[in-house]
Amino acid sequence: MILSPPSTHRVPYWRLSAFYFAYFAQVGAAAPYFSLYLASLGLAAAQIGVLLSLGQLMRVVGPNFWGWMADRGGQRVRIIRITLACGGLCFAGFFFVNSFWGLFALLLALGFFTSASMPLFESLTLAHLRGVIGDYGAIRLWGSVGFIVTVTLVGYALDALPVASLLWMVLATYALSWICSLAITEASPGNAHAEAGPVWAILRRPEVVALLAACFLMTVAHGPQYAFFSIYLVDHGYSKAAVGWMWTYGVVAEIIVFLLMPALMRRYSLTFILLVCFAASVLRFLMIGWGVDSIPVLFAAQLLHGLTFGAYHAASVTLIHRWFQGAHQVRGQAIYLSVSFGAGGVLGSMLSGLGWDSIGPAWTFSAAALAALAGFVLLYWKVRPARV
Repeated sequence: MILSPPSTHRVPYWRLSAFYFAYFAQVGAAAPYFSLYLASLGLAAAQIGVLLSLGQLMRVVGPNFWGWMADRGGQRVRIIRITLACGGLCFAGFFFVNSFWGLFALLLALGFFTSASMPLFESLTLAHLRGVIGDYGAIRLWGSVGFIVTVTLVGYALDALPVASLLWMVLATYALSWICSLAITEASPGNAHAEAGPVWAILRRPEVVALLAACFLMTVAHGPQYAFFSIYLVDHGYSKAAVGWMWTYGVVAEIIVFLLMPALMRRYSLTFILLVCFAASVLRFLMIGWGVDSIPVLFAAQLLHGLTFGAYHAASVTLIHRWFQGAHQVRGQAIYLSVSFGAGGVLGSMLSGLGWDSIGPAWTFSAAALAALAGFVLLYWKVRPARV
């Protein structure tokens, strides 16, 4: 049941869940529609691709900096609160700036501060769970619920209101995230001396390198989806409410997968789950690229989001948590986010922006499918022998 907390002893289930809800409510308000706002300012596709890549660029630098700060001072919750407040102040700047370089500067600053939240909070959640990783999905799914609520409501609102009103909606979700951060509490990272050596000793392991490289390719593959999916649908005659529902279908599938993850992890290895996710990504992006005019095809493609993000992210986070022990756990999550959502997001957004105008949307999504296929091959080649 979604409304039943997991059985883990003394886990602050509702406080953690509320923060996930609020944080991903902000993502649901911004991610699907901010590209539409940028397009309304008259920016070209290549400029939009560059601007949307800046948040990912800061995820290359930011999580490692904030992870180092947290590992050094043990103040994850305090850093989350401060950086959320700074992020909200940066976002308020969009009310006053609409030039390309002004937006460029604001998005760099915004990306730096917002890059702190997830690696620190993922580490905090896993520390509260104290090894019962199967319960992670029951908490994380509330982030998906928050995403659904805002992506649906904002879609309907933007059909009736100017696109510029999006700024007020997103700013409200920043305030909600900060309020929820006041309720979360610190947790011990476990045995801080459990690691066998420096973090570089973990990073040199072939299966770790292969997983991080595959995650990088997975996020590159999602570049056209995150940057241009909404624009693609609107260009093909879909209303903004319909765009919101298409995003919602995917996140509903994500919630279902999160609920099923404990059973799936007991029955299948994490490597097998990841291989299925990468194969589903190849199929999904080909369906979107070439089937945009078919509602059933798009619906089926969005349902695959349950695998291409939900199962993929849960399995990846769990593997990182297993491989980076003790005081390295925050750093491990930061490295995972930096390499995948950071570096992979930068390249994916920029390449999709360039490809959109040069080779066209369908072939851009086909290139995304090729990147996912490369990740599948890499995982099968290097991580499968690790038997995880």
